[in-house]
Amino acid sequence: MKTLITNIKELVQVREHTISKLQGIEMKELPSIKNAWLLIENECIADFGSMDSLPTLEVDSKIDATGKMILPSWVDSHTHLVYAGNREQEFVDRINGLTYEEIANKGGGIVNSAQKLQQTEEDSLYEQTVKRLKEVIQLGTGAIEIKSGYGLTLEAELKMLRVIKRLKEEFPITIKATFLGAHALPKEYKDNREAYIDEIVNVMIPKIAEEQLADYVDAFCEKGYFTVEDTIRVMEAGKKYGMPAKIHVNQFNAIGGIKAGVENSALSVDHLEVMNTEDIEALKGSETMPVALPSCSLFLSIPYTPAREMIDAGLPLALATDYNPGSTPSGNMNLVVSLACIKMRMTPEEAINAATVNAAYAMGISETHGSITKGKKANLILTKEIPSYGFLPYSFGSNHIENVFLEGQPLN
Repeated sequence: MKTLITNIKELVQVREHTISKLQGIEMKELPSIKNAWLLIENECIADFGSMDSLPTLEVDSKIDATGKMILPSWVDSHTHLVYAGNREQEFVDRINGLTYEEIANKGGGIVNSAQKLQQTEEDSLYEQTVKRLKEVIQLGTGAIEIKSGYGLTLEAELKMLRVIKRLKEEFPITIKATFLGAHALPKEYKDNREAYIDEIVNVMIPKIAEEQLADYVDAFCEKGYFTVEDTIRVMEAGKKYGMPAKIHVNQFNAIGGIKAGVENSALSVDHLEVMNTEDIEALKGSETMPVALPSCSLFLSIPYTPAREMIDAGLPLALATDYNPGSTPSGNMNLVVSLACIKMRMTPEEAINAATVNAAYAMGISETHGSITKGKKANLILTKEIPSYGFLPYSFGSNHIENVFLEGQPLN
């Protein structure tokens, strides 16, 4: 199956060769071709160029993209897409003055979601998640990481991971699964955190590895949740079973989680709303991708990741949604890109690079996603008629996507 798209106003994020990540000043560069064509063959990008170089091609279908742009689909490297119900009452509680921590202390938060999930049948959980997945695909996401962590028992965590496995089998979007058993302390372990970490390390991770249900492990390294030492134990156990780490750090406090993540070869460290000089220095020269989650900052009214300081210090940065019921009930990567520009002082070029090339690195899929490169998956966004790619973050309240391609096939 061959599809030819012609008269593309601008083909954005063109890379002749795969680039694993962009850092510092490199993030300001966003290569593109104006008045371009793109050839899709089967599931992949086969060729592209400017219209004046278009050869004679025999194809199965043609699309005229006059006035429209094409970008690689967004890569969302941090989500909690599998959950039961919602937490809208906690939203109201926060409006009425309660903090995130206070809500958690009175039985809300992650433990509340865990209780709902434990009581939800797997098929119902799957159907709820399918609706969310279809929504984010329509919003331009072509690859997504999904965490467990709302189970907090072996049985419930396995249920979540099996739902993710079903999604992988049923949908053409690229999905990676992350085991986040260390998301919060279950009620029965409230006064015995070490015993719960023992359960995660000695029982849950081996079982999940045996069933090949997760690609990565994660832990919420934060005051009141899990310590740096707990997080190191989870990372070491994951590494033992072939599951690298992608960890939650520095959401409310800087307690040394970033340094531990780097020293344990974490693929990414995510949140980073609170950063200090030591954290930035720890990331310099490392293979660990820092990931910002600006829609979480928007929803919780907490600080935004200091992107300008980090990029100016020569670091890379990726963007993701953190889609979850408690702190970010949205999987809209377009909003994330806008917030990065509006609230984090990132340029449109930096934000697009962070949501494509660097986000693909943070998911471990740089070879197949994140740029317009021959041989990569034809997971693409076709915009409506827009004046420039800078219009995408500028006009933040509108949907500028006309169509999305997954593995070469248009959704509409």
